[in-house]
Amino acid sequence: MQEQAKDAPIWALGAMSGTSLDGVDAAMLQSDGHAILGFGDSGYRAYSAAEQEVLRAGLGRWPGEAGVAEVAELCVQAHAELLSGFEGAALVGFHGQTLAHDPGGRGTHQAGDGAVLAALLGVPVAWDFRSADVRLGGQGAPLAPFFHFACAKWIGATEPLCFLNLGGVGNITWVDPRKTSPEEPGALLAFDTGPANAPINDLMQERRGLSYDMDGALAAQGEVVDGALELFLDDAYFPKIPPKSLDRDAFADMLDLVRELGDADAAATMTGMAATAVMLALDHCPSKPSQILVTGGGRHNPVMMQMLQAGIDCPVKPVEAVGLDGDMLEAQAFAYLAIRVAKGLPTSSPETTGVSALVGGGTVSHPG
Repeated sequence: MQEQAKDAPIWALGAMSGTSLDGVDAAMLQSDGHAILGFGDSGYRAYSAAEQEVLRAGLGRWPGEAGVAEVAELCVQAHAELLSGFEGAALVGFHGQTLAHDPGGRGTHQAGDGAVLAALLGVPVAWDFRSADVRLGGQGAPLAPFFHFACAKWIGATEPLCFLNLGGVGNITWVDPRKTSPEEPGALLAFDTGPANAPINDLMQERRGLSYDMDGALAAQGEVVDGALELFLDDAYFPKIPPKSLDRDAFADMLDLVRELGDADAAATMTGMAATAVMLALDHCPSKPSQILVTGGGRHNPVMMQMLQAGIDCPVKPVEAVGLDGDMLEAQAFAYLAIRVAKGLPTSSPETTGVSALVGGGTVSHPG
């Protein structure tokens, strides 16, 4: 960004291809890197069944391994198809497709080259948001909390609240909107709650050949089996003090825990596992939230939402209840983070990823 434009508002186009592997979300957002100044158009590009197979084949793999190049090419092309239909963006925020995440080990791997996307779109692209945080000892996730802080300000919140994203993995952000900035100590606490939709999607694919449990219809026909739930809750992840994060397949044995159950009971039990993981996560929050605003695909699952409300002693509602778009919140987050990257502002902190100091992640690639 040019120096004279450092404090000027920017329209950015953010994109997200999540671990649920359903498609690419894209959304426009205007910000000066601090406040949200406007929301713009949004769009979605679904992955076909064949494309989902390509993506699935790359899960758990690292750069140079079999299948990764195919995922990277597919990811960039799918993004280019969707993003080329937008106008007015000075900058694009490109997350890429997470294939492996092992902070403290091999690092983090998001497939897709932002420089290639910049050349295709003719617009600067901010990308590789997580690597710097991981290199400096952070978890590299979750990355939306700084945006959640801006959202809390935008809706006029005056008491601590939580944003709960139920995507492939669940993550929660506790926000104190009485603080002046997300960098301020005590403003945020964020971490992954546990598995959310990903294992349920895997179950549906394995048992029914479907990509997900639409409207929780299968789970609604079953019952949560306590024995399997208790085995799940024995995992050492839950009492671990945050910040902490998970790979999509960190709880790969969940399918084994429900192997002997019928389809409906298995779906209900896995949904119960995801909901109970959120309930346990609230024990780590600095104070009780005034409300929990749910984003991501899980908010469309009535069984999941009923379980959460039954087990949590504050209102649990979709983010639409406060005028936000739960389908596009993560795409909007990467538009916001792209602006912060371009302006040299931090994108994560010790309280969001456990990194040792404030970090400005990401790099900006210019076309040509």
